[in-house]
Amino acid sequence: MGKIIAIANQKGGVGKTTTAINLAACLAVLEKKVLLVDADPQSNATSGVGVDVHTVGKNLYDCLVNNLDPHETIIPTSTPNLDLLPSHIDLVGAEIEMIDVADREYIMRNIMHQVRDQYDFVIIDCLPSLGLITVNSLTAADSVLIPVQCEYFALEGLGKLLNTIKIVQSRLNNDLDIEGIVLTMYDIRLRLSKQVVHEVKTHFQQMVLDTIIHRNTRLSEAPSFGESIVMHDAASSGAVNYLNLAKEILEKNNMI
Repeated sequence: MGKIIAIANQKGGVGKTTTAINLAACLAVLEKKVLLVDADPQSNATSGVGVDVHTVGKNLYDCLVNNLDPHETIIPTSTPNLDLLPSHIDLVGAEIEMIDVADREYIMRNIMHQVRDQYDFVIIDCLPSLGLITVNSLTAADSVLIPVQCEYFALEGLGKLLNTIKIVQSRLNNDLDIEGIVLTMYDIRLRLSKQVVHEVKTHFQQMVLDTIIHRNTRLSEAPSFGESIVMHDAASSGAVNYLNLAKEILEKNNMI
């Protein structure tokens, strides 16, 4: 049975989708069978692995709203061992359409349970909000990975996210764990980055993963080529960082 990891932070611009794409790709390169689920209507994870969002047919919206079998929506990517359940702009309206559905918080869980046995990992890229789709993703997940940007407002909203996770744990998903906090966009030249790392580790201690994702030009340009960093430039520091993150998660889950 595959492990489902939701990557969530309601604060935008923290490297959430970048982490989802590249963690999924690096786990796939390390010979794990991985499904990347794009649960954000912006569809950046979909385009980031080389799938044209304008030609996507059946997608996550159809699964959530129309009860479509997810096997009919999953498509392979150019990265071996990595499949995608794509998103679509229609997902914007899904929360409104789901609002009157019975057990609406469990729709994603039911979808994921249909496919998780075919994968070692299912990585869900959540949208930057704490709405119904994100709650669905957290309810479906075994754990949540939280990217935190090494910037001044790094801790802004993090308490609210952790509170939401506690609510989901107590009311909807007792088994939800925190996979960890991963620090992103670290700039070795800036004293501020070092201060943020120190502050986050002081506040959250064992929750903070050892791997830190550094700012890297190749990492920023990879999505414009529709590639993960490990396919775009495997020798870059961004690729090394995300491979290290993948290895750390494998070690944490006793899978290496």
